[in-house]
Amino acid sequence: VQLQASGGGLVQAGGSLRLSCVVSGRTFSSYAMAWFRQAPGKEREFVAGVSWSGDRTHYKQSVKGRFTISRDSSKSTVHLQMNSLKPEDTAVYYCATSEGIVAGTEPSAFPYWGQGTQVTVSS
Repeated sequence: VQLQASGGGLVQAGGSLRLSCVVSGRTFSSYAMAWFRQAPGKEREFVAGVSWSGDRTHYKQSVKGRFTISRDSSKSTVHLQMNSLKPEDTAVYYCATSEGIVAGTEPSAFPYWGQGTQVTVSS
């Protein structure tokens, strides 16, 4: 199983970025997906998750209303649309796929990870 994340970059506060993650090597539509992030010196934290069917999503409280996770099964891709970005959103963002149909929030529930993409928000 391979996950390839892209879309990170440098953006000013208030700006937007769209992250994408392409999954190969497994039946994409059968498993939940999630995005995590890790800032320097901090633990990896859950950001957003989407169920196998795409009809259930959940978010870290601090990103609710600003971030949107979605999935496109025709392209085996999960997206994270990030709007109204803040300097505290700066981190390396990782996509991950679970073994279940609903995304948990603990990194240990996700056996497969992408390589990470850097998001930097300047003030």
